[in-house]
Amino acid sequence: MRILFLGDIVGRPGRGIVFERLRQIRRDLSLDLVIANGENASGGLGLTAKAARQLLEAGIDVLTGGNHIFRHKDLVPVFATEDRLLRPANYPPGAPGGGWRVYRPHDRPAFAIINLLGRVFMPAMDCPFRAADAILAKMPADVTLRLVDFHAEATSEKKALAYYLDGRVSAVLGTHTHVQTNDAQLLPRGTATLTDCGMTGPAASAIGMDPEEVIARYLTGLPVRFAVARTPPEMQGALLDVDAATGKVVTIAAWRLA
Repeated sequence: MRILFLGDIVGRPGRGIVFERLRQIRRDLSLDLVIANGENASGGLGLTAKAARQLLEAGIDVLTGGNHIFRHKDLVPVFATEDRLLRPANYPPGAPGGGWRVYRPHDRPAFAIINLLGRVFMPAMDCPFRAADAILAKMPADVTLRLVDFHAEATSEKKALAYYLDGRVSAVLGTHTHVQTNDAQLLPRGTATLTDCGMTGPAASAIGMDPEEVIARYLTGLPVRFAVARTPPEMQGALLDVDAATGKVVTIAAWRLA
């Protein structure tokens, strides 16, 4: 199987390039599966119900979330009806939606997606390490293809979770920082990892936002309302080739398309 995991979709530019290019990219790369983090897809913060449906219709198989996933209240009811939408599994009990799911498509092998949120420099959440243990204890034995979106700020936390889950999941893919890293690798027990998949959004920007407004905040220390940059978008992510019989990643590489 060939899988593309897209880094955080940011605002209208990020949605636009997905709408315009993703179906052709699926054909060109012979993709079997596309996952994307969508928690910044609406105005740069959060995800609306309309945008979620549009992105799923555009060719994304599963949308994951992060610390802004509940910003738009109209998304909450969607979790009850759309199993292709996830939020981090280590939100406290009572949060809407689910943080992991097994999918059994009729034309492809079964696979599982796990969405977790970091705790370093992030809002207080349950432990992602222990949440992963609890999820894997419930995972059906026949589901060997297991992908983790770890939405976290600190590189150290992302690296630590990847090593903690090495050999127990197929890949641990980092999101949230919007800056694609150059450390795609296979760990000793076979788990693939990339510290951050980057951003699907306006390339000439301060992690998706208008640089002038970000600079003003740094210079003055005053609150500034950020706006998504209007520069041409780029798609960034991780491209994985997987042995469907074992769930083991054969190759992983950072991927980008202007």
